[in-house]
Amino acid sequence: MNEALVIRSADQDDIPTIGWLAHQIWPAAYGHLLSQTQMDYMLDMFYSPAAMEKQIREWNHRFIIAEINLKEVGFASYGQLQQGTWKLHKLYVLPSLHGKGVGRALLDMVEEEVRTHEGAHLVLNVKKDNPAIRFYEAMGFRIEREEIIDIGQGYRMDDYVMGKDV
Repeated sequence: MNEALVIRSADQDDIPTIGWLAHQIWPAAYGHLLSQTQMDYMLDMFYSPAAMEKQIREWNHRFIIAEINLKEVGFASYGQLQQGTWKLHKLYVLPSLHGKGVGRALLDMVEEEVRTHEGAHLVLNVKKDNPAIRFYEAMGFRIEREEIIDIGQGYRMDDYVMGKDV
């Protein structure tokens, strides 16, 4: 990739951009895994302005954005779960840039931040039938356990919890 890739911290002003990116990325990432109704429900649940404000202000999620030539192309969020353990809540890159190192750069930045704050372990949830599992395994994550989460409206997330020491 010859373009200039920059990973930067996001703030409240970036909420519309992150929401826009999610709406561009989710249909490609989950279109074959979720019904449109469930996708719409989850996009609203996680990416409405009010939901994102809550994640940032109340749940202390930190967001970062990947830019190429000043154009936003991906994002991640993460936060501390407990002493030493952090969680990667989100990691998404525009489908046209998969395999170009953007996801790896976002993850590298998260891991660096976790280490800076004396974290030693990073976990994430991934849908059991999501092909992204292969990416996370290539990045050193291993399946630690299974988890089913009721997210309302009759929907459940049937996930693996993956983790790695950082």
